[in-house]
Amino acid sequence: QVQLVELGGGLVQVGGSLRLSCAASGRTFSSGAMGWFRQAPGSERVFVAAISRSGSSTIYADSVKGRFTISRDNAKNTMYLQMNSVKPEDTAVYYCAAGIVSSRYPSGYDYWGQGTQVTVSS
Repeated sequence: QVQLVELGGGLVQVGGSLRLSCAASGRTFSSGAMGWFRQAPGSERVFVAAISRSGSSTIYADSVKGRFTISRDNAKNTMYLQMNSVKPEDTAVYYCAAGIVSSRYPSGYDYWGQGTQVTVSS
């Protein structure tokens, strides 16, 4: 079993920055890929970013490319999502997920956190 806990959500103004973290426990953190997804009210959960187990490879959704940065610190069992130049459409519950290889699809991940709310105000 893997336990994932997201931290860092909150209220941020348009154009501002926020950093989310995802603390993992229960397995060797560096053994698999990790990802971030988000879900807005009334919408399905969608891919944001993913990172390989070593951190050497990352992929992003087009909607966040150039604004968000995913990273991980395997020594601290923690993954991060640095969110810059946020927009109102970034408002959602953000979830971290753990899997084997990086994937853009929720089905590619075996474990999920409980989510953290990010609200972008204009």
